[in-house]
Amino acid sequence: MSDEFLTLLLPQLASVAVESVTADGVVSIVARTHDGPAKCPGCGDLSDWEHSRYVRHVADEAVGGRPLRIDLSVRRLYCENPGCVKATFVEQVEGLTVRYQRRTPALQRVVDAVAVALAGSAGARLLGVLHSTLTWASVLNCLMRISVPDRPVPRVVGIDEFALRRGHRYASILIDAESGERIEVLPDRQKETVLAWLQEHPGIEIVCRDGSGSFAQAITEADPGIVQVADRWHLWHGLAEAAHKEVGAHSGCWAKAGPPLREGKRAATTLERWKQVHELLDAGVGLLECARRLNLALNTVKRYARHAEPERLVRAPQYRPTLVDPYRDHLRQRRAEEPGVPVARLLREIKEMGYTGATNLLTRYITQGRVEADHATLSARRVTRLLLTDPAHLREDQIVLRDQLAGTCPEMTTLTSLIGEFAGLLAPAEGNPGKLTKWITQARDAELPFLHSYTNGVDRDRVAVDAALTLPHHNGRTEGVNNKIKLLKRQTYGRAGFPLLRQRILLN
Repeated sequence: MSDEFLTLLLPQLASVAVESVTADGVVSIVARTHDGPAKCPGCGDLSDWEHSRYVRHVADEAVGGRPLRIDLSVRRLYCENPGCVKATFVEQVEGLTVRYQRRTPALQRVVDAVAVALAGSAGARLLGVLHSTLTWASVLNCLMRISVPDRPVPRVVGIDEFALRRGHRYASILIDAESGERIEVLPDRQKETVLAWLQEHPGIEIVCRDGSGSFAQAITEADPGIVQVADRWHLWHGLAEAAHKEVGAHSGCWAKAGPPLREGKRAATTLERWKQVHELLDAGVGLLECARRLNLALNTVKRYARHAEPERLVRAPQYRPTLVDPYRDHLRQRRAEEPGVPVARLLREIKEMGYTGATNLLTRYITQGRVEADHATLSARRVTRLLLTDPAHLREDQIVLRDQLAGTCPEMTTLTSLIGEFAGLLAPAEGNPGKLTKWITQARDAELPFLHSYTNGVDRDRVAVDAALTLPHHNGRTEGVNNKIKLLKRQTYGRAGFPLLRQRILLN
């Protein structure tokens, strides 16, 4: 009955004879193989001509919270085939032993899984909890010995770059854009490397990519018939950056809905320079000559010349969250009840409520008008976020503020309209080249110079953009893989060379 229970608990021992079991800190099982023919690994012939016996010490998965060791007596046999390259060989027990290995296949699967998930030191620590003692170097060796699956070349490929060392070295990841499976990791993002890989793997029909020129050129040279699809997220992100710049350029218009504009020496200097530039332009002086006479950069003169009203050059104050913000309602109430209340008294009151900041911070907060302003946190970034958000996802008060901001000047109104129209184009079922051409024409007719730069970029990659707006494929899965790569890099930060990182990316 005990032998049946042991075989039921450890089925890998079913084909050997168990002689004894002891448990003293380590569960130790003594067993031996049965007599009978065994297959030669060299030629495959069976042989039962015994040469000798010796004991193999094989570690197995822990049992009852204790490590398990199997002391297995195995035979060395002569190969009876005269033509075989092996004179002798050692018999192997399926599910229990592997050549040159001191772990059972079951334990090796556990070690491999931990190595793939955690790699070196972290994997070694976890294996210690699982009663399997390995060094971090052994864990990495196990990881590097795992065979990377040979996946077929997909029909739709997603490609993107990621940083090995930000600002210095980059690599490229290729995945199946339909299933998300990792296909390959290239050591750099150069055109030649991507081109060589594409030429070695024919059969690709569609490639989803970002706006990288090297990727686009490599795909075109490898096979002009491959359809290139721009990433819709990058299209929207590029529009968001252009919109943020336009909103910042018109802060003098929309800031009237928020806190008062900053007054002082800088504002006075801005207005004076605008007046000087426009006086010279009205006198027929060119932009370059204006820059020379005023000792200003040419781009600065262009910025002043671009605005017909000096107020549009005055930026709204960029307020950041401070320690005073939680006590803003109390300060507003006290200043309404007692106009001219001393700052020292207000400081004592909010300190009793938990304020830990300095007196100067409270003084600046009050003098900047942030106590009384209804939209004290209004900034170019917040205004841009309101314009870019789907109105269906905004609260009623946010919709009212958004409409108010959009109507502050004709340019803001046009910008809001163009953002909404472009958002509609990003749905592949509705987007088409004709609508995009119309949108580009409207954007270029508007007095929105930063948006003009964005449309120029769209035109340069027009074929891929048209495919992005008409085909259902996208590069979202590749971006998701990139986020997971960041986690893998941090787990082995400072020690992960490219071969190790590639192994982890392809196996995870």
